[in-house]
Amino acid sequence: MPRVPLSHIAHGRSGDKGSHANVAVIARTDAGFAWLRDNLTAEAVAAYFAPLGPSRVERYEAANVRALNFMLYDVLAGGASRSLRTDTQGKTLAVALLRMEVDWDEPAPGLPS
Repeated sequence: MPRVPLSHIAHGRSGDKGSHANVAVIARTDAGFAWLRDNLTAEAVAAYFAPLGPSRVERYEAANVRALNFMLYDVLAGGASRSLRTDTQGKTLAVALLRMEVDWDEPAPGLPS
């Protein structure tokens, strides 16, 4: 089974909630959303972002827009007003997650089979 970046299946956005980050992953297709639901767990996202030290990660589903939303708690070190981190508003976390390599055996949307 080939490994591809998660960006082949989805796109995303992220932002801050004080010391926490909100990361959304939006599937490009129904098949991609089915894969996300089955495979992109809160545990997998927590492991991927372990170097940032989230105290916990929670997953929420927005099926009407084929999206999963992840809350990463305590990764922004106090938010924009107190943190010395480069990305104090968590704007790049979705881009980082979309670089995660996943097993995917379907043709990616927009790519040759």
